[in-house]
Formats: sequence, C-alpha cells, structure tokens
Amino acid sequence: MEEVITTIYMVRHGESPKTEGTERSRGLTEKGKEDARIVADILQEEGIDTFVSSPYSRAVLTLEGLAKSQGKEIHVFEDLREMVFVPGDRIVANDELYPVVRRMFADAAYSLPGGETIAVCQERAMRVLQQIVHTHRGKKIAIGTHGAIMTLMMGGFDSRYDVDFLFQTSKPDIYRMELNEKDECIGVQRMWKVAAR
Repeated sequence: MEEVITTIYMVRHGESPKTEGTERSRGLTEKGKEDARIVADILQEEGIDTFVSSPYSRAVLTLEGLAKSQGKEIHVFEDLREMVFVPGDRIVANDELYPVVRRMFADAAYSLPGGETIAVCQERAMRVLQQIVHTHRGKKIAIGTHGAIMTLMMGGFDSRYDVDFLFQTSKPDIYRMELNEKDECIGVQRMWKVAAR
C-alpha cells in the first residue's frame, strides 16, 4: 500500500515595518508585498489543499494572494502566533531582540519579563500543528508563519533546526516539509532560495 505523505509549506512572512502598529497589526513593506507575489508564483502549481496562518497581519498578507488565486480561505490559529517576547504586542527592535533570542535558544527556560519561554512557545505551536496535520493528513498545507515559531515547529521534528538555522532564514522564506504516516519528517526542501532572487 502506498504511504500517505502530508506536505507542509512553512511560509515565513515578508518584510514588515517595525515602525508602526503592534506585533499583531503590522503589515508588509512594499518589498514585502512584492515578495508575497513571488511566494504566490513559487507555490502556484503545488496544489495546496489548505491554508492556515498565524493571526498576525504580516503572516496572513504573505499567503493571501496565493489563497485567493486558489479560491481558498485562510484558517487562522491563535496558537500559531509568533513567540511572545514582551507583553502587550509591543514591537521590539531587532538590535534589542536578536541577542535575547540567542539567549532564549540557549536556555529554554529563559524569557524577558512577561514574555514566553522557548519551551512554552514550542509546546503550544506543536500542539496546534499536530492538530492541523491530523485533520489534513495526506494533504498539502501552507502555513503563514514567523521566524522563531517556524524554527521551533521544524525543530520539533528535527533538532538541526536551531538558532543558527533561524538566523540564516530570510523574509520571506519557504520550507517544504514532508511527513510520513508516523508524523516523522522525511524531507525538507528550501523553495525560496531556489526560485527567488
């Protein structure tokens, strides 16, 4: 009997301005919008069955064009939101955030006051991802996501996806993961690097 393969497309959002709104509401820059069109072109022929996303605007907007072109809606899952670094959806500048992220990956119990730990974030992300895979087993699923939580979800299948992996990803980025019937990762392909500029 042929093995049932579930395919997950981890689609990290495009470039987003850190100068307006909140973590939840900030959208895409002009470059981010153009790159979202390239994401749609790359994935157009993949035959994606289901679209799910973080509730954050930049993740939804990166998938929106592709989902609309396929006549599909995007199902939003609150627990797919990016790791909560500080409370209140406050935007944290990259130069302040990146050293903290490195420390968090080195110590899964560390967080900024009011923020999540790596362990807590990974647990909530894997719980909802397993639910999505169970519901859509054997299908192709695109997930609108973010750098840290994407790394933690991929790391839930393979420990090679760590902080060094996170810091070499781009905005946007696309990783095609294949899971077997036991929900083991049997292959990962980076699609953005191959097809984009």
